[in-house]
Amino acid sequence: MRPVHVFSAMLVTLLWGLNFVVIRIGLDHFPPLFLLAIRFTLAALPLVFFLPRPSLPWRLILGLGLVFGVVKFALLFIALDTGLSPGLASLLLQSQAFFTLLLVAFLFREPISRLQITGVAIAFGGITLIGLTIDVGMTSLGLTLVLLSGFAWAVSNLMMKKAGQVDMLALMVWISLVPPIPLFLLSLIFEGTGAMLQAVRDLNLTGAGAILYITYVGTVFGFTIWGRLIRLYGAGRVAPFSLLVPVFGMTSSAVFLGESFGPLRLLAALLVLAGLVLTIFKSSTNSVPD
Repeated sequence: MRPVHVFSAMLVTLLWGLNFVVIRIGLDHFPPLFLLAIRFTLAALPLVFFLPRPSLPWRLILGLGLVFGVVKFALLFIALDTGLSPGLASLLLQSQAFFTLLLVAFLFREPISRLQITGVAIAFGGITLIGLTIDVGMTSLGLTLVLLSGFAWAVSNLMMKKAGQVDMLALMVWISLVPPIPLFLLSLIFEGTGAMLQAVRDLNLTGAGAILYITYVGTVFGFTIWGRLIRLYGAGRVAPFSLLVPVFGMTSSAVFLGESFGPLRLLAALLVLAGLVLTIFKSSTNSVPD
């Protein structure tokens, strides 16, 4: 890869890692489902009028919008809202790579190498260690929700595999049309009109900045660059850079939010990252980062 493209890939992973911190800040100003509904509304409009719809069946676009947009992100945002730290969320969400590998093997009978099995075992050993460090900074509910979010992401990865080679930005914009209505309804039911209206009335520069970053930096800019890199070099050469997302996520959470990682959590993080290294270079299944 040309140096400028290596830099671009690293920049995107940095922005995606920082995105977890920004989501946490946004949750201080908005209920999670309401924040997510706003994010997808702004991601879809007005760009959907300028980007042609990918030549995919509507059922696939709707399915991706529901699984990836509603289920995966709702679980993640609620996990963060329950107290799960952004740094650990960015790491634990990478469980999607292992769930994807296991689903592909189970559903499509694709063989798993011994190296990949070793990687999955090492990574889940790390996740188990993280589970042993549950405290006021991480609830068992938050841990469970983010792992379920990783599983939902894995399911959407299999759906992405059916989509084939498409323009990533156009796909993200069009599937962003799906989540707003169900998310606004869920927010209305579970968070209430009072919380929604209060968030709008109390909107300040910090809250608005968080929404703009999550929508336009994390989604529009990030996927535009990432999609171009994949078209230039293929998913196999670009995907390994996603290993930097939890590294940047944990670092930015420590720097901006003061998140601390004890020796046990650092060991667990190294185990999860080592497991990712052993699996990602052997797997070419498409995945959609945050």
